[in-house]
Amino acid sequence: MFYVGIDVAKDKHDCCILSSDGELIYPLFTISNNSLGFEDLMEKLSSLTDDYSEIKVGLESTGHYHLNILSMLLDNGLASYVINPL
Repeated sequence: MFYVGIDVAKDKHDCCILSSDGELIYPLFTISNNSLGFEDLMEKLSSLTDDYSEIKVGLESTGHYHLNILSMLLDNGLASYVINPL
């Protein structure tokens, strides 16, 4: 199992990927909030496993800034969870 944490912001998202053993697979990296950034994230995720059910994504619900990346993750079949800080 792999866990992806995404800190959502207006222009960029800070991400980190851990294994279920707590091993840091990809240390903190930043992607742009656009298709190029999303492609970068998907390349990293697809390098981990072909079975996207093995990947859990947590991201915050920040106004509307999370909607683009959430839509991309869902469109690619990733099991995603929106975490509302409230």
